[in-house]
Amino acid sequence: MAAHSSLTVATDIPVYFCDPASLWQRGSNENTNGLLQQYFPKGTDLAVHGPEHLAHVAAELYGGPRKTLGWETLAERLNKLIAT
Repeated sequence: MAAHSSLTVATDIPVYFCDPASLWQRGSNENTNGLLQQYFPKGTDLAVHGPEHLAHVAAELYGGPRKTLGWETLAERLNKLIAT
């Protein structure tokens, strides 16, 4: 995120940085970490997993509906945003 100011200017989307050690400000991040730990326990060396397996896990995690998006998937919401 070294170029976050350029991103903000180019997209008119502000970038928010959480305060250090304030996990409650990073709800989605902490939730995703918990989901990832179902596949890869803490301390797992991801280098032993092939790209196909990692892509499969990513597809499962990001392909599901999210309560915060009104039960839409990330792809569905992104497609709506792009279409507008």
